[in-house]
Amino acid sequence: MWRRSLFFIATLSCVVLSVSALKVTVVGGTGFVGSRVCKLLADREGVSVTSVSKSGRVPEWCQGDAWTQDVTWKSADLLNGNTDMANPDVVVSCLGVVGFDKEELKRGNGVTNSNAFASSGGDLQRSVFVSVSDELVACQDNWLPEFFGGYIDGKKMAEQAALDAVGGDATKCCILKPTFIYGGNAFGIKPPRVTYEYGSGVEELLSTGVFKALADVTPGLIKVALRPPVSVDSIAAAAAAAAMGDIPGGVVEGTVAMNAATNHPAATGLTDALAWTKEKLVVVYDWAKEEGVPKAKKLFDSTMEKMEAK
Repeated sequence: MWRRSLFFIATLSCVVLSVSALKVTVVGGTGFVGSRVCKLLADREGVSVTSVSKSGRVPEWCQGDAWTQDVTWKSADLLNGNTDMANPDVVVSCLGVVGFDKEELKRGNGVTNSNAFASSGGDLQRSVFVSVSDELVACQDNWLPEFFGGYIDGKKMAEQAALDAVGGDATKCCILKPTFIYGGNAFGIKPPRVTYEYGSGVEELLSTGVFKALADVTPGLIKVALRPPVSVDSIAAAAAAAAMGDIPGGVVEGTVAMNAATNHPAATGLTDALAWTKEKLVVVYDWAKEEGVPKAKKLFDSTMEKMEAK
């Protein structure tokens, strides 16, 4: 009898967990930011995670990782609206494209995201979208080439779609607005990307008071270039937290705000680089003192003796 009771309780618990699991769909879930959002959500209890992307394949950087088995990886033609969004409670879109064709940029950033949010079922608890800094948007007319307008117009279209997906309730819609995102182990050109070590150093440097003050008073793209970049881990953490409702709806603009939203640790790339340099200089100094100088002196004395012998 007690065995039947235990079996019934276990079965009931599984049913309750299945029913109560928060269903989150990550659009662009195989991408640079999206895949890391999937990882963070998969590590949470009571969350069912679906990735929707063009390829539908597990990203190379995490192939074989245990958490990837807890994510449903779906392939979808987002541009043409043929999208199975898995009937989610929450949609997080990290989808974005770069290039030089204005119309392609508008379609890739705007139409695809609009189709994804529109296919979500119209009854979302929350929506999250990774957009672009308002300071970069302000450069559209006077500082950026014409084709870049397609990128910005597409991002604006997607922001509106994210808001519409929650019935226009801004308290349920979180828009993340970074300038430049860094991370990973390799540099890239398309899209532009720098490594964790390099990006962390730049973030720490540009987060200092003197650079912040300088950025505040400079115009256009100079201002944007002087703002600290954000690490992919920080923006992914912010997106995952917003999906779970840990961050309220609204706009999270810039690296400082994103790091603060999830208590992400301050960048230490510059400090680490200086410490490494100091350590190597000490090694070189010790070598020179113990071996380099004596050997050089011995070589010098030997040369002088040979010259005098002649």
